[in-house]
Amino acid sequence: MPWPDRPEIAFSGRSNVGKSAMINKLLNRKSLARTSSSPGKTATVNFYNIGFCRFADLPGYGYAKVPRKEKLRWAELVEGYFASQRDMRLVVQIIDARRAPAKDDVDMVGFLHAQNIPFILAASKCDKLNVSDRRTQTKVLQDFCRCQNAEFLFFSSLTGEGVQQLRKKILSVCRG
Repeated sequence: MPWPDRPEIAFSGRSNVGKSAMINKLLNRKSLARTSSSPGKTATVNFYNIGFCRFADLPGYGYAKVPRKEKLRWAELVEGYFASQRDMRLVVQIIDARRAPAKDDVDMVGFLHAQNIPFILAASKCDKLNVSDRRTQTKVLQDFCRCQNAEFLFFSSLTGEGVQQLRKKILSVCRG
């Protein structure tokens, strides 16, 4: 891992939820962070130095067609990342907007709370929701975030929804 010489923003979530695509969209790059349609392609903690801070793209948790031994290695990487003495300003905890938070997501949010790590919940792939489903998911996510004392935003790497809001949040925590 690089020396923790600047504030860091970590991107966390289930496998194939759009962590790398979100980083690319936030940085206006098409393929800086490698994306794939198959889960489990991010197998290490990938760092992106963007000057005033550093992004950390964490391996996903949950479903991925990889051996159990590899999943355990990923878990150790992520645990090691969070245990290291880094200037962690924010975790962007990403969930799929089309689904309620999974048990793994709830567990991760509980971990972030227990460690007093600031986070924002980003509901990715919101462009795939119709109006009725979006209304339903908004209620589900508002209820979840109210229980977790957290804020959330919808995000789409396809349409750009939520990009400016998330950039503003990142700038405020890194420069504030």
